[in-house]
Amino acid sequence: MDPALFSRAELLGADDPAAGEGFSAIPEPEPLTSHGPAVVLSMCNQKGGVGKTTSTINLAAALAEYGRRVLVVDLDPQGALSAGLGIRHHELELTVYNLLVDHTVSTEEVLVRTRVEGVDLIPANIDLSAAEIQLVNEVGREQALGRALYPVLDRYDFVLIDCQPSLGLLTVNALACSDGVLIPMECEYFSLRGLALLTDTIDKVRDRINPRLHLTGILITMFDRRTVHARDVLGRVVEVFGDKVFDTLVTRTVRFPETTVAGEPITTWAPKSGGAQAYRALAREVIQRGR
Repeated sequence: MDPALFSRAELLGADDPAAGEGFSAIPEPEPLTSHGPAVVLSMCNQKGGVGKTTSTINLAAALAEYGRRVLVVDLDPQGALSAGLGIRHHELELTVYNLLVDHTVSTEEVLVRTRVEGVDLIPANIDLSAAEIQLVNEVGREQALGRALYPVLDRYDFVLIDCQPSLGLLTVNALACSDGVLIPMECEYFSLRGLALLTDTIDKVRDRINPRLHLTGILITMFDRRTVHARDVLGRVVEVFGDKVFDTLVTRTVRFPETTVAGEPITTWAPKSGGAQAYRALAREVIQRGR
């Protein structure tokens, strides 16, 4: 097996209570005869450097391979998602910032077609850093993103929102219009500590703003199977969250930094790699849970 491709079942053994069902138990998704309405997922973690943007790009590309139409939304002023898809975001006049603060700008004007067939983008750049200040005095400020996305939801099967590494107003906007939250998490102690705060925020948004919001799943990223610490953290996360932890594990590989430079997902840059296979397995799990 490719050293970059492992599931919990293969890593921990089928008899281990932390093991999942394995990749073989995840069925190939059925082809679609129509599209929409979209399942909206926030890719969220207030800790930076956990593979959130990388996971957004590669999950979107893998979903598109299975015939799903995907809209990705860059909600980080750094614009890493836009850059990772090969978009010159610094040169754009209209971004998600304009959608949030200017009601005269339509979603159509901001949408960008990406190199990945079946994947569209609402880009971001540094302008977005001013959005939280401008939205703070707006009526219904938590619903600004939801209002912008509503007109196009019927076109897509999934909307993936790449949130910034904080729990500020922009992230609350993403949670307020989402059906679920996907949490990419590095298998180390400080990431484990942050999970409690994030899940508490999800509970508050569900209770006060968005009753349909739920935790879709926790994705373990940058996993190093050689370390006892990583295995211990994995076991602890599964002990607390059970089946909410995806069976797919994404391990460290040099391929991911290469794809960032290339501006394309690993599914096209290195289609036979373990990383590409892992995100295809994740896509199958997300489709299955989305039902």
